[in-house]
This record gives sequence, C-alpha cells and structure tokens, in this order.
Amino acid sequence: MELIPACEFSIEELTTLYNQTRVDYLIPMPMNAARLAEYVRVYDVSLPHSLVAREEGEVLGLAMLGVRKARTWITRLGVLPTTRRHGTGQALMEGLLERTTQLGYQFSMLEVIKNNTPAHMLFLKMGFKEIGELLVLRRSPTLPPPDPVIADAQPLESIEALDLVARNRGTQPWTNQSESLNNARDVSGLRVTLVDGSHGWLVYQRQRFTLTRFAYKTEAGDPVKVALAFLSHLHHMYPRLDTHLENIQVSDPHLPAFTQMGYVESFRRIEMWWGTPPASLLAR
Repeated sequence: MELIPACEFSIEELTTLYNQTRVDYLIPMPMNAARLAEYVRVYDVSLPHSLVAREEGEVLGLAMLGVRKARTWITRLGVLPTTRRHGTGQALMEGLLERTTQLGYQFSMLEVIKNNTPAHMLFLKMGFKEIGELLVLRRSPTLPPPDPVIADAQPLESIEALDLVARNRGTQPWTNQSESLNNARDVSGLRVTLVDGSHGWLVYQRQRFTLTRFAYKTEAGDPVKVALAFLSHLHHMYPRLDTHLENIQVSDPHLPAFTQMGYVESFRRIEMWWGTPPASLLAR
C-alpha cells in the first residue's frame, strides 16, 4: 500500500472517491466537486498533507488534514466498503499523524459520528481521547417565524462580526473556530440587549437558502434569555431560510433556547483530541 498526497488528484477525482467510501455510511453526506472545494477552503484543508491510499493501482480510501497554527484536524476519512478491515484506515491515520508531527505540532482534533463504532475504536487505538459530545441541529424553514423578544437588536457588519468571533469563546471544534468564520462568505451578526441589561451577540453565515455557521456569546445575564432574543430576531428577519448548525457542545448553556425555537437534533458526534492542546488554543 502506498500513501499519496491528495494534491496529486483533481478535486473531481477526490470527490468521486469520497462519495464511493460513503455509500453505506451511517450518515452519508455526499458531496459534489464545488462543495468539496468549498470545504477545503473554509476549513483550511491542506491537500499536500492529505492522503489517498492506493494498492496495485487501485485507490482504497482517503483522509484529509486541516492545518492551522499549532494544530491539525483529521476529517473525511473513508475507505471503500469492499476493501475495509485490511488496515487502510489505520495506515491513513498513521500517515496524517506523522504529517502532524513533521509540521512540528503535537496536537490534532477530530469528530466521529456517535455509534460509528469501527471508526471510534480506531481513533481510540490511535491514542485519541474523548472530549465531549457535539450536536448537529436543524430548524425547518416550514416553522412559522417567531415573535421577536423585546430587545434592542443591532445588526453587525462582517468586520464587526468577525472581530467578535476572534475574541475568547473557549476551545471550539474546528468547524466553529474563528478561522472557519473568517474563511466563510456572507458573514454578519446581531448584537442584542434586553430590558434587564442582559446582552450578547450572534454571528452567522447566510447562504442562498440556509443559515449556518453560528458563533455566539452571552456577555452578561442569562444565556437562555439572550439566545431567545438573538434567535427570535434572526428567524423573524429570515423566516423562510433553512437552518443547519454543526458541532454545538451538549454542555452549551444556550441549548434550551434552541429547543424552544424549534431546533431538532439530527445526530451527534464525539469530539476527540490527540496529544496536548497548545496553551494559545485553550485560552481562545
């Protein structure tokens, strides 16, 4: 088996291989070439450090590596169904961790869909430790728009929104880190202040039919009240847009507000870390 840098393949070839590895996956999440290219751009995936496994001219699987300051992220690991159980996944994982250390980093992150037992066990075998559970949430566009909570709601331009996201929000999953929002397009936000003085903000990406990539923080007061305010104003502004959120921590104190606003759980992921996170990341 040889491990080949993914940059030696076209984005169309990588897309085809990715989709072939996911035909029987717990959550398939198929992609087209444009979506995969966007994924690579937004999440800082390094194709020269990502890998395709090949044996006797036949591609077996792939795995991608996101690279940011002092950390990497393993994503899109997949092996063709007919070639599983032969060590391909482990070889790809070993290759990505080797590239992490070659970069001078000692820390990597990943998420695995809950109940994907083979992948979960592989990551434990490779030395990853469970950090917590993450929720993938959706709010249907068929829900009636909510009445806005009485609050002063001020829209934020992109530059203001991204400045807030860069401030300390604790350690976030890779998809929700400030770099991901900076790389995304059409990012804006809301700052809300309630009559009791509670206040906070929400940053989001508005796509053509979807709201996504939320980042938010309660700066003072009850997180549920603040979240009800910014969510009610957001969905009153965009009553016909679908909403998809990834990797919301189960311990997030704002979660009851999402439930009240009609968000439902699509599935869960387990967040896992390998090595020691840098102090700069923990302070974020």
